This record gives sequence, C-alpha cells and structure tokens, in this order.
Amino acid sequence: MALDLDRLSSTARLLALSTHPGPSVAVTVLSIVLGAAVGISAPRVALLGLAVMLGQLSIGLSNDWIDAERDAAVGRTDKPVAQGLVPLGLVRGAALTTAALTVVASLALGVEAGIAHVVFVASGWLYNAAFKRTPVSVLPFMLSFGLLPAVVTLALPTPQWPAWWALAVGAIFGISIHFTNVLPDLDDDARTGIAGLPHRLGRVRSGVVAFGALALAAVLLLVGPVLTGGGGVSVLAVVGLVASVAIAATGVVLVLTRPPGRLLFRLVIVASLLIAAQLVLSGTELVAG
Repeated sequence: MALDLDRLSSTARLLALSTHPGPSVAVTVLSIVLGAAVGISAPRVALLGLAVMLGQLSIGLSNDWIDAERDAAVGRTDKPVAQGLVPLGLVRGAALTTAALTVVASLALGVEAGIAHVVFVASGWLYNAAFKRTPVSVLPFMLSFGLLPAVVTLALPTPQWPAWWALAVGAIFGISIHFTNVLPDLDDDARTGIAGLPHRLGRVRSGVVAFGALALAAVLLLVGPVLTGGGGVSVLAVVGLVASVAIAATGVVLVLTRPPGRLLFRLVIVASLLIAAQLVLSGTELVAG
C-alpha cells in the first residue's frame, strides 16, 4: 500500500512538472492581481484565478503531449514525458481534462469573460499544435496576452472592456514572452523542424526584439492612463518603468554576450510581476471609460 502511494505521489509530481508550473503560476497571479485592482469581489477573483490556472495547466500539458516525440529526440531533461518518466496517455488525458474544466470555470464568470478566456486558451493550444512552426508564431502570444486584461474586466458584475492601452500592453508583452521562451531552444528546435519567427530572425535579433518589447510595454503602461485622461504620473509608476527598462537592458546585454538560457525567461517573469504591480496602481483606469 505504501509503495502504491509512493508511486502515485511520484506520478503526480511528474505530471505537475509537465504543466510548466512557473509560467502557469505567474499568469494566474497576474490575473488575480488585476482582478483585485479593478474591484472584483474576493469569491469572484478566486473563480477567475481557478479558471486561468486551469487554462494555463492545459496549455502546458498540451505542449508536453504534442512535443513529446520531438523533445525526446533532442534529449530534453526538463520534460518528464520526454524522458519516459510519465505515460504520454496520462499527459494527454490531463491536458484534455483541464481544458474541459477550463471551459466550465470560464463560463461561470459570465458569457463575455468566458468566451474571452476560452479564446485565450485556444490560442495557446493552437500555438503548440501548429503556429510554433510558422513565421507568424508570435500571433497566438499577442492574442492571448492581449486578451488577459479583457478576461479580467469582462468578469466584472457589469462586464466592461479594458482601456486600449491595457490591451496593447498585454499584446506587446506577449511578444516578449514568446521570444524569450524560445531563445534557449533555438538549436534543438532547428534540429526537429521548428521554424517560428524567432528562429528565422536568429538569436541576437530575437533577444533584442524580446527585451525591446518589454521596455515598450513598460513605457506604454506609464503613459497610457495619461493619454486617456486618467491623471498624472506617480513616483511609483516611474520607479516601475525604470526597473522594467533596467531588466530589459540587462536582457539585451545577456543576449549579446552569452548563449541564451532560462535566465532570460526568468527576467521576463520578474518584469511581469513589476508590470502587474503597476497595473494594480492603475486600478479602475484599466476599464475603458
């Protein structure tokens, strides 16, 4: 009995690793923070967080399922299914189950928010299944992250679209996420026939695009509320911009001076938390007037 429990615990741990837990948690936290910023009630914010987490888990699991053969061919040691440590069928089943639960949880937020989030998640699945091999591989990231503020504001008791600058910040930030996520895997991807936009641009140009987009998103986050009549620029907002630009500059230096690594993606995750903090400061300005 103890042996069975140990095996079950080990399988659960490996399955959890197949969900890409770092990015999944980061996006979920960002959605919860945004929900609190626009004044959504605590129970509804919890439902929003659950829906987003389920969606992110499904996207991560679908990635490891769809790419299992390719990941095994290049010897990916960070993906349990590629090492044969967890059955492919289990990962596939978990991906489909979490996707179905995502639809249920999303629609519980309301039709508008539900449709927006289902499109967000479907875009991630489409990237894993097809778009990552094309010159327009960045589009699903722009669509998904561009929709994230809309998922939040449409989950309000009276659904509302977010301000244009919030949608733009999300879409631009999606560019940065895509490029930095792909950078460490350019060589492995090339060996297995993956040729998305970052692969076609090359390591250095892709790195510059990634961190340039990060800096642009930070600038727009600062000036967007001002352009829409939301008030002046706060000291904390300026500090956030300076920190984000510093991270972007560090990323560009790393791209130019050393081989790409997961550190670049971690820098973007840190920047995402900074941007989330700035969005919290924006509060109800996120909602279109």
